Amino acid sequence: MPHLEAFLSAAILLTLLPGPDNLYVITRGISQGRKAALAAAAGFASGCLWHTLLATLGIAALITQSPTAFNLVRYAGAAYLVYLGIRTLLDRSGFALQQDGQQPDLWQVYRQSVLANMLNPKVTLFFLSFLPQFVNHAEGHVPQQMLVMGVLFMLQTMLIFGLFGWFAGHIGQWLQRSPAIARRIHLLAGSIFCALGLRVALVK
Repeated sequence: MPHLEAFLSAAILLTLLPGPDNLYVITRGISQGRKAALAAAAGFASGCLWHTLLATLGIAALITQSPTAFNLVRYAGAAYLVYLGIRTLLDRSGFALQQDGQQPDLWQVYRQSVLANMLNPKVTLFFLSFLPQFVNHAEGHVPQQMLVMGVLFMLQTMLIFGLFGWFAGHIGQWLQRSPAIARRIHLLAGSIFCALGLRVALVK
């Protein structure tokens, strides 16, 4: 795979760019601490394997050719994010700033992050268009090459998102010093999730 270095360079650059995924992780880190952010980062990274599999099997191409299938995935993902946002707005306890000794449900954070990533058709289309550009067709084994790149993309995503979440956790600790902000952090988190859901719904 002679294009591997170019692939990793492009993947890291794209992961560093501001987007809904890393914003989601940062929101978790600020509101629920570093462990929750790391769980969210692991969830989004795991979702990369799902999109790699879709691109490798050609299912993503079928979705792009079927407006009905694309809309089903798009609206399902948007509805899920809006659901998380509304639930967060109504139930402040789930996204209140964590005090010492309190721990969020990390498994739940991970599951929600995986599902949010899987139901984002924009990510599916990205993998469909991104991975094939770095495949060495002369060497053959195209599916295997795409799977390798998908795993590498997952690993670097986990590392970068994990760093985002780690520093966001420090911001959350700083915000704990301001009770007024701490009481309203769930409003910020819920609003961000709803906005991300609307963004997914508007993907064309």
